[in-house]
Amino acid sequence: MGAGKDGRPVRDNYMTRSFPIEKLKNISSVKNDLTVLRHMWFGSKKGDDHAARLESFYGPQAAAYDAFRARFLWGRKPMLAACAARLADRSNMIWVDLGGGTGENVDMMAKYIDLSRFKAIYVVDLCHSLCEVAKRKAKAKGWKNVHVVEADACTFAPAEGMATLVTFSYSLTMIPPFHSVIDQAVSYMAADGLVGVADFYVSGKYDLPMRQMTWGRRFFWRSIFDIDNIDIGPERRAYLEQKLERVWEQNCQGSIPYVPWLRAPYYVWIGRRPTVGHALHEERVERPPMFPPTFLYTQSWEDPEPDMQVMEINRNDTVLTLTSGGCNALNLLVEGAGQVVSVDCNPAQSALLELKKVAIQQLDFEDVWQMFGEGVHPRIDELYEKKLAPFLSQTSHNFWSRRLWYFQHGLYYQGGMGKLCWVLQCLAAVLGLGKTVRRLANAPTLDEQRRIWDSNFIIHFVKNGPKLLVWLFVKFVSLVLFNKAVLWFGGGVPGKQYALIKADGIPIEHYIARTMDGVAENSHVRKQNYFYYNCLTGKFLRDNCPTYLREAGFSALKGGLVENLTVSTNFFMEELKARIYTKVILMDHVDWLDLHVAQLLAETLFRQVAPGGIVIWRSASLRPPYADLIQKAGFDVRCIRRADEGYMDRVNMYSSFYMARRKGSKKE
Repeated sequence: MGAGKDGRPVRDNYMTRSFPIEKLKNISSVKNDLTVLRHMWFGSKKGDDHAARLESFYGPQAAAYDAFRARFLWGRKPMLAACAARLADRSNMIWVDLGGGTGENVDMMAKYIDLSRFKAIYVVDLCHSLCEVAKRKAKAKGWKNVHVVEADACTFAPAEGMATLVTFSYSLTMIPPFHSVIDQAVSYMAADGLVGVADFYVSGKYDLPMRQMTWGRRFFWRSIFDIDNIDIGPERRAYLEQKLERVWEQNCQGSIPYVPWLRAPYYVWIGRRPTVGHALHEERVERPPMFPPTFLYTQSWEDPEPDMQVMEINRNDTVLTLTSGGCNALNLLVEGAGQVVSVDCNPAQSALLELKKVAIQQLDFEDVWQMFGEGVHPRIDELYEKKLAPFLSQTSHNFWSRRLWYFQHGLYYQGGMGKLCWVLQCLAAVLGLGKTVRRLANAPTLDEQRRIWDSNFIIHFVKNGPKLLVWLFVKFVSLVLFNKAVLWFGGGVPGKQYALIKADGIPIEHYIARTMDGVAENSHVRKQNYFYYNCLTGKFLRDNCPTYLREAGFSALKGGLVENLTVSTNFFMEELKARIYTKVILMDHVDWLDLHVAQLLAETLFRQVAPGGIVIWRSASLRPPYADLIQKAGFDVRCIRRADEGYMDRVNMYSSFYMARRKGSKKE
């Protein structure tokens, strides 16, 4: 018993105390879900025509339809986001949602685009009960431009003109005469209109690589959906691609409520009227053996300044480069290259560069700066869903959709080298060198930087301490931090490259000491060396960063230059064979190859590089043995710099830098 405001006793509501409102809601939700599942699994479709059969199936579950489908129809949001992203600059549009059911797609679309941008929105469905829910929803939401039409999608046409957008959200597989409904939709689609489809699917026996399924999966899922008269075979998508041109698609799988382990396959597809040319398809790629499941490099580890001094970049160039972190591929475009092809056999490196490219295309400078300058963005989930994911390839989307937390914890502490930098920063903090590292990174002048570096007790000990103790200390550090496993997974140094260093008679610890000491003594980290500033702090500065993160470079790329970038996941040799190039950047790629493969590469370079074209590379070796192979193949080869002659460049990580010019007349 309790007391009311007037002092009289009031009986407690036992049900309210025992079952709080949230618990009652949960019980109600489960009850509604079970109602939906009962009609999905055990309900029969009765009626003399398709409308009657739809009503018998959906009528009893109409009230609970939206809540359940939100945890089942995973393709709706990415489909709507992809459409909205491509219509972002338009207004006065007409949208026809065929098989629109309860109008939930309209409610979802409001998250991605202002609904007032549509002159008219038609929600078309043949099921009376679902249309009634849609009408009540439109009235409750105050949607004045939304028209709920109970009609056959095969005969419907909008009264107000040609449609800017036509969508099929998990409805095309439920329309038996799919040829007719697609033909009808195309008939009233505007010349610059889009068709968006999200639905369940199985592949054909022989299908595109990203769609392909095993026989078992094809049989299982088609049989399961066929029980409910839902045909998820490949015929509908094939007919779409006969009538329209594919712009973008994703093939995914999603969970099913109350069904553990099983994940139903679904696709998202965006199409338009055919243009000149043909739609490209994406190849399925896998990371090579021994590569980590993420990227090795978050930034490019070759200094582009000496490259530009010898490459004679111009707008007639077609340049082939390794991707690495992608910064230098973007720099080539800013420097004036006509076309840049960036290739890497690690799909994670391609995913990183593709994300940079799409971010430049779709975001403003401040968002790009936060993502790739600071390495952290507080709204990364929203930006990704609305502006980035709709334009990524499936491989890149598969990679990034599970790793958006990189931009919450710091992008530049991820990947192989990122983790190594994080470990070294932690080690410095444990040794009491945290403040010294920060002072070194932010030294106002090069002289001050040198003073901090030379006065550090570890550096002082190594240079001036007892030889035996120094030797023991260096060997211990080398064993722990510079063993082959750490060098590969943390630094991207493979075994063959490690062997080249040893062949020069240089212990690995001396090689790394030469690298670090050269940078500290010759390159001002705070003002001139964004490579090592990033390593020491996990971010860039606006006046100390790659070209694409400077406002002028970003504006040039966003103004159209970035469209001239091709990102390819492939082996270098295969991409080299694909076209003729005027410039090729090998980076340190040939260090990774056996000599007989290097010989083949040299011969292929001669065939694929235009006469007068330039090839450059770096090596961990002072005198890489393959330089002679490239020369014999038909190039004039010269060494630009060598580490035993002094400081190399801002990275200072390689022992030599070479340039080769392809012999022969340009008329060949």
